[in-house]
Amino acid sequence: MPQDHSPRRTRKSFIYKSFGAPRSVLELIETDRPPLASGVLRVEVTHVPVNPSDLIPITGAYAHRVVLPAVAGYEGVGRVVEAPAEFSHMLGRRVLPLRGEGTWQTHVDCPATCAVQVPEAISDLVAARAYINPLAAATMLRRWPVRDKTVLLCGAGSGCAEYLGRWAIRQGARHVVGIYRSESRTDRLRQIGIEPVSTVDSVAISRASTGADIAFDALGGDIASGVLGRMRRGADFVAYGLLTGRPVMVGAGTKASYHRFHLRDHLPSPVGPGMRDAFADIWSMLAETPPPDPRVFPARDWPKALAEAERPGGRKPILDMSGLA
Repeated sequence: MPQDHSPRRTRKSFIYKSFGAPRSVLELIETDRPPLASGVLRVEVTHVPVNPSDLIPITGAYAHRVVLPAVAGYEGVGRVVEAPAEFSHMLGRRVLPLRGEGTWQTHVDCPATCAVQVPEAISDLVAARAYINPLAAATMLRRWPVRDKTVLLCGAGSGCAEYLGRWAIRQGARHVVGIYRSESRTDRLRQIGIEPVSTVDSVAISRASTGADIAFDALGGDIASGVLGRMRRGADFVAYGLLTGRPVMVGAGTKASYHRFHLRDHLPSPVGPGMRDAFADIWSMLAETPPPDPRVFPARDWPKALAEAERPGGRKPILDMSGLA
């Protein structure tokens, strides 16, 4: 029988029953917790970040792969409070509940093989953000090595772009240029070692595009399309985000190789040590260079957290789920 170390038998979840503006369609509901399935851990969630990748699906941008009603959120951190007998050793452990249910709820059920243990040296506020952006950045840099290359980041103010820039420099990139949208990001980019270029500086964008060996794009839209169109033959353009909400246009005269990156297509197998091994390097890199301090909001103040996520130059919002008990 499952062992349960949590006194609550209900859970509270942020769900959406229709697509639209997140602040309009998200609602907080309370339901009974279902029986624990075989091979599954129940995790009491403590903190979840508010990422573009959490909000964009709520708008309906990926309606073809979202089944309504849906629970928001793709990452977070918490402690195992219920487990089948064969996984009783996991009770009380801090984990990332990966590839299970939506994470914006007080309790998340996830396959035991996909619960990644968090080292004691990593705080909750760092661990909550350790999945989507760090794993995506590390995976892209493995797939498209950057040693001795000039790297261009489109949407350099995003969390994933910061990891790409930091780790590209660490891995021996010759030069890293970042196209940013908010002036508040320039000092941070320079501190990291990234040359900042404003989205309104068309001359600098053109020069950076023609000189880049590889571009990682989080923006989409006109700027990304222009970068791709100017890149030379033999260069690589990797599209991994759509912060503008508009696609990259690949013209008939495009010389660079265009690649579309979705993290879900490159996730390690949940069977065996795949997930654990994927995070081994990430934990050490996060311990060495943690992300910027976030702004923490009580979960009941979620509209304020979403407003912070939308604010140009805003700090990364994190919801503290513990107050929903």
